[in-house]
Amino acid sequence: VLEWRFPVRLESFSIRRGSGGKGKWSGGAGTVRELRFLEDMTVSLLTGHRRVPPFGLEGGEDGECGRNWIVRANGHREDLEGCDRAEVHPGDILVISTPSGGGYGKAEADREAAE
Repeated sequence: VLEWRFPVRLESFSIRRGSGGKGKWSGGAGTVRELRFLEDMTVSLLTGHRRVPPFGLEGGEDGECGRNWIVRANGHREDLEGCDRAEVHPGDILVISTPSGGGYGKAEADREAAE
């Protein structure tokens, strides 16, 4: 649907395996999307957890922060803020790496080491 509505191509969509916070129950993994632009456009982003990681609970570790960047057609990389705007051109790729979830509870190894 995205490719039907906008002049973009979804280059990849993957899971950030192992990115969730460790714990008795690990947090969920984040994802990575890469969108290639086919025409000049303006990109506006409103994304969260780019500076402060999703917190763990009851001894679980924090998840990983997300990141956003553009890889220009010439290979130059431009990092973006969580709330940002950028002009893109044909061949540029927007990469959105979403945050992962925080873990819940102390991991078994952590509990054994504490005892």
